[in-house]
Amino acid sequence: MRTGIATVCLSGTLKEKMQACAIAGFDGIEIFEQDLVISPLSPEDVRTMAADLGLGLDLYQPFRDFDGVTPDLLKANLRRAEAKFKLMSRLGMDTILVCSNVATATIDDDGLRAEQLSELAELAGDHGVKVAYEALAWGKYVNDYEHAYRLVEMVDHPNFGTCLDSFHILSRDWDTAPIEKINADKIFFVQVADAPKLSMDVLSWSRHYRVFPGEGQFELAKFMGHVVRAGYTGPVSLEVFNDVFRQSDVERTAVDAMRSLIWLEEQSAKWLGTEGAPGNGAALRRHYPMELATLPKVNEPAGFNFAEVKADDTARLEKLLGQLGFAFEGRHRTKDVQLWTMGQARVIINEQAAQHAEPAIAALGFDVDSPVIASARAQQLKAPVVARKVQADEEVFQGISAPDSTEIFLCQGSPDGTAAWTHEFGEGLEHPSTGASAMIDHVNLAQPWQHFDEAVLFYTSALALEPQPFAEVPSPSGLVRSQVMQTSDGAVRLVLNLAPVQQAPVQQSPARQARKTYQEHIAFAVDDLVSTARSARDRGLEFLQIPANYYEDLDARFDLEPGFLATLQELNLLYDRDATGEFLHFYTATVGSVFFEMVERRGNYDGYGAPNAPVRHAVQYDLARP
Repeated sequence: MRTGIATVCLSGTLKEKMQACAIAGFDGIEIFEQDLVISPLSPEDVRTMAADLGLGLDLYQPFRDFDGVTPDLLKANLRRAEAKFKLMSRLGMDTILVCSNVATATIDDDGLRAEQLSELAELAGDHGVKVAYEALAWGKYVNDYEHAYRLVEMVDHPNFGTCLDSFHILSRDWDTAPIEKINADKIFFVQVADAPKLSMDVLSWSRHYRVFPGEGQFELAKFMGHVVRAGYTGPVSLEVFNDVFRQSDVERTAVDAMRSLIWLEEQSAKWLGTEGAPGNGAALRRHYPMELATLPKVNEPAGFNFAEVKADDTARLEKLLGQLGFAFEGRHRTKDVQLWTMGQARVIINEQAAQHAEPAIAALGFDVDSPVIASARAQQLKAPVVARKVQADEEVFQGISAPDSTEIFLCQGSPDGTAAWTHEFGEGLEHPSTGASAMIDHVNLAQPWQHFDEAVLFYTSALALEPQPFAEVPSPSGLVRSQVMQTSDGAVRLVLNLAPVQQAPVQQSPARQARKTYQEHIAFAVDDLVSTARSARDRGLEFLQIPANYYEDLDARFDLEPGFLATLQELNLLYDRDATGEFLHFYTATVGSVFFEMVERRGNYDGYGAPNAPVRHAVQYDLARP
């Protein structure tokens, strides 16, 4: 599949955008007219630079408001078009995007439109240019891709075809199956964009909230499957208007964009394999003119292997873990790190290269079937590799870096939930008897505002986690957008929080700012939370103090047994219930940017106590203030 991207997707100058696209590995680009107009580069300079970078110049766009106009305006439009065709000759480009008229059309007549578009096609042919006609979702008279194609058939000119844009089609809920009936020779270009499902006018939705494939809720694999079945072989190009992307680092955004097309290519192949030819999908895919590459196949993670917290001064962390009931398993024999365990919950405290660092979540380990294959897949999806020095007899971890710079390690899982690498810790230490049963239930990570969508795609594509419907939780400093990523069985639950923008220290890198100014936590599941809380209190644990008003409201909502309610309030426990079960949990005080949560899930409760989150945010807000 030939990959492309419109320069409007990215921040920076045209030169910077082109360089970033080449670094990310795109085959070609669409030049958005505004980027060229404001650039000091001449068309000839752009042409030369593209050749030097190995980038094709696939599409010039957009040409607006041509058809359905009066004769005088048509004459002016043809003059304007000829000027662009001459410009394209200097650029060495042969395809232009023409949008259905939005602003100047006054005549709703397909016969007239076809006549006017025929004149445009004749003029384009004289200059060796192909016209890709696109139905904008908010077009005045033409807003349906099937309508646009009927006009293509009426024009019947070799230089006149259509452009299929996933946003304009899927935002209007148009059926995508008829794409297969379009003559492939008349599909001149294909543009793709994803988007969250929003209730707003389509123009505003399009101009501000498009995202890269895999970061929204559109059925893009199905869309692309129909395009492939139609026999299309040209570029598949991203056209994404997004306020955040156009403010973010251009190279990172370009890599995120490329990752999204790699993911889309795989998902489209998978859709064709299941929808196109059950039981023989691979053979049928090879029949289509467009070949879709696939990635190494991996299963979703079986669970958390460990969580790692990095800190310079570890005394407060050690005290906190001990009060919760974790056992100190000793230090690593060659590295300056500690291991603490409770049942199958493992926490590493890392003191390496942590000078002056406040405690913060630094790494997560996941149990996977084949770490090497999983790592190869992640690397093909443009994930940066993280390497750690190991001795000859030590476990080799396959590591990659997440968008927020959390290190992700892919570990060899075991049927009994143990980890082979733990024998590297505490040699000669007398290990205590097995204590309370526990496991990592979920991890909550704060995401920088400019990389939130990137993180969703990263965990979806590289770790096979599925995004759940997001929620917005009120806090004293603003709304917190919470996105749960999890495995189908809930064995891995990762919560990504887009925190309100807060002022961060100037010296912090952008990827770490949100994580230094907004708290994160690791949650551990136990069988008996009340007993765990009592034991922790006896060890001197400082609980997050929950207001009495919360328990009055809890009683009003759930009519709890008085003795049970009193126990909850005595131990600062929070409670939630739904039709499937109950949820008990408590929080510790925060150390650096990290705190811990202990939870108990009763029945089939599958949530996170979302109604209690505002309480936690408010208490932490008060504690953080001078």
